[in-house]
Amino acid sequence: MRLLIAIFAVLSLAGAALAQAEFDTKAKFAVLMDYESGTVIFQKNADAALEPASMAKLMTLAVVFNEIRAGRVSLDDEFFVSEHAWRTGGAASGGSTMFAELNSQIRVEDLVRSVIIQSGNDASIVLAEGIAGSESTFALMMNELAGEIGLEQSYFTNPVGLPDPDMYSSARDLAELGRYLIREFPEYYHYFSEPSMEWNGINQANRNSLVEMGIGVDGLKTGHTEAAGYGSVTSTDRGDRRLIAVVHGLTSMRERTEEARKLLTWGARAFERFTPYAEGQIVAYADVYGGVSPNVGLVGQGEIALYLPRGSRQCLSATVNYEAPLLPPVRQGDRIAELRVFCNDQLVQAAPLYAVESVGQGDLIRRATDALKQLALGWL
Repeated sequence: MRLLIAIFAVLSLAGAALAQAEFDTKAKFAVLMDYESGTVIFQKNADAALEPASMAKLMTLAVVFNEIRAGRVSLDDEFFVSEHAWRTGGAASGGSTMFAELNSQIRVEDLVRSVIIQSGNDASIVLAEGIAGSESTFALMMNELAGEIGLEQSYFTNPVGLPDPDMYSSARDLAELGRYLIREFPEYYHYFSEPSMEWNGINQANRNSLVEMGIGVDGLKTGHTEAAGYGSVTSTDRGDRRLIAVVHGLTSMRERTEEARKLLTWGARAFERFTPYAEGQIVAYADVYGGVSPNVGLVGQGEIALYLPRGSRQCLSATVNYEAPLLPPVRQGDRIAELRVFCNDQLVQAAPLYAVESVGQGDLIRRATDALKQLALGWL
């Protein structure tokens, strides 16, 4: 099997590159992603390994929500606060905590709210132990789900985000993780915008201070360690467009808040929506070897939308990738290929492409002719 790449558009990216050049951030790592299309409209060291700190708790929440959806856990279940959770994540640890009492039992919903609002380390460990029996087993679940989501540059070793040389992620993966949570679990997303939470007589404000700034931010998570600095994954829904921003490697909470705010504000104002392919419009054709038809049209799942600098209509360079030879039968709706869009030689968006119609097996003459073509291509 070999990879066949079809170039369908190669035009100037000067407009998009110029727009990015007009913005910069103090963050060492940054990504700004359009939620609907997955387009990355700003990136800085987007694929470099970083220490996720408490932003790793987003992966913890993804596992918890999946367990709830599967019916293996309920929001009303109560989990036991072990001595390990109490010592490692409680007040004595010096980190963020919900101040859970040793040997108490806490509802899953309250633990989830604590992880989101208070960044409770103890709450994260209690959830991990309650679901998987131990942090290490829960970490296996985190990595399994990360693979299913498509987080290719992440590896998790604990549910808290405590420093570990073996744990890493990237700004792009954290943005994709935020996008996954918003898309897959809208029924739980309201927790991220709660302004505060009280537990054990102690009230704590949402650690994502942008939630209270009135600029439309309604999630997701902050993080900090001495080595990694300050970071956040934030999202805003302004008008008909949602953006997800990741900044990391900053020197203070104030700097983190300001850089995230600037990035989201710039993204909301500097770009306009561009739809190169309407719903059902054929993007490219894939050859079908030995099929009753020599090729099959490829379409997106709905329209394919991009965001470009305001006043610009430059097309992006892109490839359509699929493994050949593509053999019949091909069924309508089969995922056949992937559209990859580039900006300045950097991948900014990948979208699956599907067969627009079914293609059955051709007659003997067709199969023989295509076999000869494939043999000739192999010689080339």
